[in-house]
Amino acid sequence: MDRILLIEKELEGLRLELREHELYASLNTIDDVKVFMEEHVFAVWDFMSLLKALQQQLTCTNLPWIPVINSTAARFINEIVLEEETDLNELGEPRSHFEMYIDAMQQVKANALQISTFISELIEGKSIENIIGKLSINEETKEFLLFTFEVINTKEPHIIASSFTFGREDVIPDMFIEIVKKTEEKENTNYSKLLFYLNRHIELDGGEHGPLALQMIEELCGNDEQKWNDVLYYAKASLEKRIALWNGIAKKNKKLTLV
Repeated sequence: MDRILLIEKELEGLRLELREHELYASLNTIDDVKVFMEEHVFAVWDFMSLLKALQQQLTCTNLPWIPVINSTAARFINEIVLEEETDLNELGEPRSHFEMYIDAMQQVKANALQISTFISELIEGKSIENIIGKLSINEETKEFLLFTFEVINTKEPHIIASSFTFGREDVIPDMFIEIVKKTEEKENTNYSKLLFYLNRHIELDGGEHGPLALQMIEELCGNDEQKWNDVLYYAKASLEKRIALWNGIAKKNKKLTLV
């Protein structure tokens, strides 16, 4: 059987656990979505770090320039970087998807203080491990971030690509769109930025990114048995960290509901 199919079969249980997670049932109002966004924004941010790590490994970002080893993988990553780092928002302005998410948080009046502090301290050059340790966010979110940088620090393209390809499950944007639309109708409000972000997310995921990412994995692993084993290990670990992230947010929502 094809190696990709074998890996996807091994991941079925974890993917099912994510699809049927209790978190989704707890998201009924825009206030629930705010709580979700205040934690999930860190996963939106660290996706970019995974992406840029792949760009460093698979394209030439140094001087003097030299030809890349795998032009197919390089093109894929550069296409993703273009869309994730410099996409156009609902006003036609160049914005990264992270910045679009922040804009959406501000529009729904979610608290962006923690992520703003986080970015400011990164700009100052502080240690990412120390910054994460001081954040007032769920421990599960902190562990999610630290694992991402454990992956990045391997400097192994196939390992980073595994977490990037298999470990980034959708947050069920269709469901979020329904919540936002119902809230708009009920409260006579406008959450256009969040709706645009979610619709853009669906549009891009429906394109060639999935198949190209799998092709990238195949090209990076080739016939190397150890690399394929690494891919499976980190794919599982990445999904387990995502489930833990969801567990933390669901637990936080329950506590707020009881207050």
